[in-house]
Amino acid sequence: MSRLFGSVRARATLAATLVVAVALVAAGTAVLLSLRSNLLGEAGTQAERSARDVATSLAVGTRYPELNLDDDERPVQVVDEAGTLVAATEDLDRITGTGVDAVRPVHGTADDTDDGNPDDDDTDPSLEAGEIGEPATVGDGTATIDGDTEDYRFVAVPVETRAGDRLTVYAGAPLSAEHGAVNTALTVMLIGFPLLLAVVAWVTWLVTRRALRPVEGIRREMAAITASEDLARRVPVPGTHDEVARLASTTNETLAALESSVERQRRFVADASHELRSPIASLRTQLEVAAAHPELLDLDGAVEDTVRLQRLAADLLLLARLDAGERPADGRVDLAALAREAAGGRAGVSVRVGDEGPVGVAGSRGQLGRVLANLLDNAQRHARSAVEVSVRRDGDVAVVAVADDGEGVPAADRERIFERFVRLDAARSRDDGGAGLGLAIARDVAVRHGGTLTVHDAPAGGALFELRLPGARA
Repeated sequence: MSRLFGSVRARATLAATLVVAVALVAAGTAVLLSLRSNLLGEAGTQAERSARDVATSLAVGTRYPELNLDDDERPVQVVDEAGTLVAATEDLDRITGTGVDAVRPVHGTADDTDDGNPDDDDTDPSLEAGEIGEPATVGDGTATIDGDTEDYRFVAVPVETRAGDRLTVYAGAPLSAEHGAVNTALTVMLIGFPLLLAVVAWVTWLVTRRALRPVEGIRREMAAITASEDLARRVPVPGTHDEVARLASTTNETLAALESSVERQRRFVADASHELRSPIASLRTQLEVAAAHPELLDLDGAVEDTVRLQRLAADLLLLARLDAGERPADGRVDLAALAREAAGGRAGVSVRVGDEGPVGVAGSRGQLGRVLANLLDNAQRHARSAVEVSVRRDGDVAVVAVADDGEGVPAADRERIFERFVRLDAARSRDDGGAGLGLAIARDVAVRHGGTLTVHDAPAGGALFELRLPGARA
């Protein structure tokens, strides 16, 4: 059963069919009840009309034998105040439902004694001679006329004759029309409802298949992409401009982001391998020479290559943690104190702090210290004589600016320098073992802290790197 309804099409078809089935049953029940109520009301009206016709004849003084009770072939009983049947339909053989089972009238004047018949309460004691009372529905029963038995609805009409006799006229109307109409409607529903449900299920199945066809196309293409590992492929986008089309567009955006991430990781691994190869090869060469000729060992060069290799490994590890989504520690950092600490011991570096007091931000002290260190290393490599660090507040934003008096950064390269393993030609000639990761790490850390890192022209003509971070709440 779980496999049978394991698809959206099957569940949608079943749900639609059940909803329509419940609606049809409710509507059919309401129609049948309304039809039966209307037909019963019509039968009561016909019975009342027949009873009134007889009551009218009695009110004007028509004698019992002269009453016309057989024209409509409907059961009619005329009962006096004592409960005695004084007139009835001629071919009436049996009757139930009126409270008077007699079918053969007793002619004569009935006495005024009360025999306890409960129907005596139906007569209105306020009636005057020749007056007809309000009709009352007695209920349903059966009657046999000339050998034919049917169901009837009976109505009682009280009447006062001119002679002062109080009589009750019982007349019935057949319920065969009601039974026939209800049975016919029920039969039509029992035949039509299953057919209608079958049509609803079939149409829902077709419509759902058409609606889900693009989804199946997306699934097949995603399966093919997974099997081929070709992230350059994209799923088809239907021209329906609906939820499925938006799903396909979002899927393609996800694939594009995934392709870009994988490509970036591939370039990162390739560049890291290239950058690691040089210091490792240099260190190996020095060690091999030293093993063969100890007197030729360049100890300072070996230490320098080892330090360069250690820094590169640390940078790569930090980038790997940032790419893995490592969140900065939730601590409070004073950027002014951190800037003084980073500039301590560096020649030609000055720190200027605004008058607004401590400039606090929320984040990792170690990572933010790494950003300032990288910016200062970059500024010192390119500065002619001086580097200035300024820390201030700009509204709710903390700003750290590192300016040098070097040649600056060309406008065309101001975004490219933040890419990994990118070194400008001028920087490459002056860098001593740099791998081009410092500024990339600085921007990644800034973004992880909810800030930005940009480069502009410094007032002294060099480069101005501006770090903007959200200020810590008090």
